[in-house]
Amino acid sequence: MSTRKHTALPKARILVEALPWLTRHHGKTVVIKFGGNAMVNEELKAAFAQDVVFLHHAGLKPVVVHGGGPQISAALDRHGIVTEFKAGLRVTTEDAMDVVRMVLAGQVQRELVGLLNQHGPLAVGLTGEDAHTMTATRHTPEIDGEPVDIGRVGEITAIDTGAIEALLADGRIPVVSSIARSQDDGHVYNVNADTAAAALAAALGAETLMVLTDVEGLYEDWPNSDEVISRLTASQLEKLLPELSSGMVPKMEGCLHAVRNGVNTARVIDGRVQHSILLEIFTDEGIGTMVVPDETADGQGES
Repeated sequence: MSTRKHTALPKARILVEALPWLTRHHGKTVVIKFGGNAMVNEELKAAFAQDVVFLHHAGLKPVVVHGGGPQISAALDRHGIVTEFKAGLRVTTEDAMDVVRMVLAGQVQRELVGLLNQHGPLAVGLTGEDAHTMTATRHTPEIDGEPVDIGRVGEITAIDTGAIEALLADGRIPVVSSIARSQDDGHVYNVNADTAAAALAAALGAETLMVLTDVEGLYEDWPNSDEVISRLTASQLEKLLPELSSGMVPKMEGCLHAVRNGVNTARVIDGRVQHSILLEIFTDEGIGTMVVPDETADGQGES
């Protein structure tokens, strides 16, 4: 009996350690952008689903937003459609858009909904098209000062959170694919999932935006050092943006947009670490980079 008590004790301590965070986050909305390695590795996918369900049962309101870069590339290859990138974005022709939509809504989202629903009737999948959740306009980036046509790539112009809020009120976990209907021409557009998650977090008044990546966080002086910046303010991040690698830019711009628009904290975390979401939300250590609004630089309102 005494041995059994002894082995259970560390578990109890861990649960008690999580108590302040459970209290602080109870009832709060957390938007999680699912991507990178966590999306393709079976064990990481399963751990991600467990984390999200844990947050739900711990009284938080998780909303999952996903893209599907690797899966889209593989499907385009199978359809004999050549992938081209300009200004760091996938050039999306009409044919490619059909494949993108099919992969995001019909494959990646379905798989994620299935993983979450192994734990109960929780997850409901929708795309930005559903109930006008996301409206977009054509995104035309500039290269060397010249506008470049990259096809069906969209920029979010409006968010309607009604359907997501109804699902959250009903105790469900919304899983959102980052595609949107255009306000101008009625076409469907592919939207960067980091940008979509940030816009959604701001519109929902989320407590936290979490972006899963394939790095440990934002590095202080990459490639000379692998020291991760654990916390920085919006203004500090803004100064760093021009120096960041192209893959990190939409993630950090998303974090900046979120904290400048009412989200308390935005975090970039290492999706290659199992249960990174729980480690980030329920422990002191935190394992990524946290961005806070400027006015919380003194530590007020930090979570």
